[in-house]
Amino acid sequence: MERRKVMKLQYAIKRIFDFIASLVGLIIFSPLFLIIAIFIKIDSPGPVFFLQDRLGKDGKVFKIYKFRTMCDNAINMGRGLSVNEDTDFRITKVGKFLRKTSLDEIPQLVNIIKGEMSLIGPRPPVPYYPYKYNEYSNRQIKRFKVLPGITGLAQINGRNSISWDEKIEYDIEYYNNYNLILDLKIFILTIYKVIKKEDIYTKKETIK
Repeated sequence: MERRKVMKLQYAIKRIFDFIASLVGLIIFSPLFLIIAIFIKIDSPGPVFFLQDRLGKDGKVFKIYKFRTMCDNAINMGRGLSVNEDTDFRITKVGKFLRKTSLDEIPQLVNIIKGEMSLIGPRPPVPYYPYKYNEYSNRQIKRFKVLPGITGLAQINGRNSISWDEKIEYDIEYYNNYNLILDLKIFILTIYKVIKKEDIYTKKETIK
């Protein structure tokens, strides 16, 4: 079987797994959703969820869902898109915990069910940072040929401690070498990273 057919089959299997796993995950985590929502509302005024435009597959813009970890309208305060460290005054008390445990990412299971994201893939950037879609080179644009993910190759090789250009290189590597075994490896190493709480912040981190 030629590589193109193999890849098409693997992506189909990946999509089926993503959908089923996300649906089951939402059911299992629904009580946790409620608990987190209550703590967010008690901790600071503002919405429970943080919605933001992100660039998805083929440059399509979609709304990403996350639990809010910063004060309302944080993007228009302080350093804007950049978060220097966990002492950033815009991060709420509950938000610090959610970020360190990556629980703020759970709502993205909805994005996966909608077909906008995958469990594994390049992280989706905002439409204007680090580049606009038409500013990526022909080589860099490969990162947009697959669905963006909750975690990816860049996340297990530096997470937020590396620059966007470095992340893009890992994203290209992921696209060029994609297979289901690689996804499994990334998934396992992501769990390790979350448990170790490594590389959570950087001076050039995009707001979560």
